[in-house]
Amino acid sequence: MLEKLTGIEERYEELNRLLADPAIATDYVEAAKYAQERADVEEVVNSYRRYKHLQQELEATRAMLEENLSQEMLELIQEEMDSLEQEAEELGEKLRILLLPKDPKDEKNVIIEIRAGTGGEEAALFAADLYRMYTRNAEKHGWTTEILSSNRTGIGGFKEVIFLIKGKAAYSQFKHESGVHRVQRVPITESGGRIHTSAATVAVLPEMDEVEVRIAPDDLRIDVFRSTGHGGQSVNTTDSAVRITHLPTGIVATCQDERSQLQNKLRAMSILRARFYDMEERRQVAEVDAERRSQIGTGERSEKIRTYNFPQNRVTDHRIGLTSHRLEEILDGELDEFIYELASADQATKLQDSR
Repeated sequence: MLEKLTGIEERYEELNRLLADPAIATDYVEAAKYAQERADVEEVVNSYRRYKHLQQELEATRAMLEENLSQEMLELIQEEMDSLEQEAEELGEKLRILLLPKDPKDEKNVIIEIRAGTGGEEAALFAADLYRMYTRNAEKHGWTTEILSSNRTGIGGFKEVIFLIKGKAAYSQFKHESGVHRVQRVPITESGGRIHTSAATVAVLPEMDEVEVRIAPDDLRIDVFRSTGHGGQSVNTTDSAVRITHLPTGIVATCQDERSQLQNKLRAMSILRARFYDMEERRQVAEVDAERRSQIGTGERSEKIRTYNFPQNRVTDHRIGLTSHRLEEILDGELDEFIYELASADQATKLQDSR
């Protein structure tokens, strides 16, 4: 680890020299590339330098223990050593985490697909609750959201909603949300006051651009049709809805929310690229068996990951055993506690695998 950190520090100093070079400063593209690379390693370098300084302090403090000092002074030095050793241990753990390979998808925008599962209209209402939870969390981070495709029900639910969250590292924020979310509550349609259990599935995909995912035009079938809805202004009177089918895999993406056929086509292609990338990534992982089952689950959409229990005001994530009795706040977007703990569990697993 120390050898790797030394190499990173040397590269950091080289980047500082390059950025100070007048010839580089006038090349804005090259300068921006070097500045970004330096920013990416700055925290690692600062932490490593602090770690080296702590080791020097520890060495000097240990040497003082060899001197002919009073018992009181020796106890003070031992306390100082204990404090330095604890900080050095914590910093060493932080450095190991910082050196873990970065997921290149983490910095991307994210496409989230929510579908009502078992539970009929109540499941559709729960899907709408989850949509609000994620969009409210995105707002708290200053990110923007945009519905790409939706299928609404008559009383405010969603049979399906697909939306884009735009923001730096949005994918890393939500990537552990894939799976089955379960709700236990008395539905508004229930006259007897009985608690029902319903579910919705969530799929989280990084947004991919055309350069990253190349799909041959000849492999696509594009159908246009008239949008459907509940009536009123939301229903188009022209064939503006678009359905795109990737013929080799059978992946289908449909979009009808926009009045423009071109806009619907662009949105449908965005969804299709994300699904195609996700399918290819899962296939490669399965082939090489590169990712074993971990304590935060497999990420499979059939896996029950979280329960929202209204009578007990409780939210439980079954992968990490975390329970919170702040259900209303969580559904209002206060989700970061779960996101942080899931990320920590993921890091712990990767650290264990890297040892």
